Amino acid sequence: MPHRSRVKLIGSLALVLALAGCGGGEVGGELSGLDSGLSVTLLNNGSDSLTLGRNGPFTFRTALDAGAAYAVTVKTQPAGQTCTVGSGSGTLNAEGDSVDTVRVSCSTEAVLRGRLEGLAVGTAVTLVNGNDRLALTVNGAFAFAETLTDGTEYAVLVLTQPAIGSCIVRNGSGRFFAATFTDIVVSCN
Repeated sequence: MPHRSRVKLIGSLALVLALAGCGGGEVGGELSGLDSGLSVTLLNNGSDSLTLGRNGPFTFRTALDAGAAYAVTVKTQPAGQTCTVGSGSGTLNAEGDSVDTVRVSCSTEAVLRGRLEGLAVGTAVTLVNGNDRLALTVNGAFAFAETLTDGTEYAVLVLTQPAIGSCIVRNGSGRFFAATFTDIVVSCN
């Protein structure tokens, strides 16, 4: 190969490598099915944590280099829901174009769920439904572990009151139907 052709080839390769190193793409997609008042936390490549509190488009904060791999997973599920990731892994192209094809879909589980409000910091309240116990230490969304079938009767009670104040349960009993279930509210003062 003549010297001039080698110089052109080396120059072309250097340009391609330089351009490949310049690109940086973002990873994102769409969240759907998340119930109001809940949140889901996602990870990209085991880090770059992103907490989402509403349905719609999302983008991770950290851009990736051209040719870098990505793998989106669920770190923390919302209370009473299960979220799954579709099209969550791949590799950015050589140009480093962003990816917006990740799909996170959440669905409601057939569990008793609700919201705790007014619990004093550093205290706990324990709820019970039959043999299913649930200790709560922070205000916000909660869900019992036991899955219920439609038509099951439930009666959520306070088993152990907090050290400071007391809690009451609203909407705590009835017949469970997943499609029409109204969240339980536990109010403390």
